[in-house]
Amino acid sequence: MLLLAALGPLLYDVAAVRADRPAAAWRTELADQLAARSLDDPWVVAIAVALVVVGLALIVAALTPGLRGVLPMRRTDARVRPGIERNAAAQVVRDRAMDVAGVMSVRVRVGRSRVRVAARAHFRDLDEVRADLDGAMRHALAELDLAHRPALTVQVSRPAS
Repeated sequence: MLLLAALGPLLYDVAAVRADRPAAAWRTELADQLAARSLDDPWVVAIAVALVVVGLALIVAALTPGLRGVLPMRRTDARVRPGIERNAAAQVVRDRAMDVAGVMSVRVRVGRSRVRVAARAHFRDLDEVRADLDGAMRHALAELDLAHRPALTVQVSRPAS
């Protein structure tokens, strides 16, 4: 955010120059100063080193995974930010799905905004299993108490004979 605030005036000035308006005084002064100094000037070297460090920090920040694997949960206390890993949430949903009568196997994928459940049913009618499984999955997601309720997709099929 700070970087965007700092680059905003520069982008505005570049657009103004492209629109045949004169460059801002600060930019003209900066260009004159840079033209007058040599590359081995201590100020030029210090600014270049600082820019390299900032660039490396931005590259490291871009390559780190962050908390994309953690789903935020609803806050009950302002000092605590609870979350659950996607794998753990998938395991909870998978366990609830296996408790539904007629479900033989289940595969669960938990994304940031969607939960996909693919189940195999073996001895009950598919529509009954789908209805029971849908209710159980909605209840399981409600128990997780996520900050943003993900969309739910439930598919039920028979195993290949």
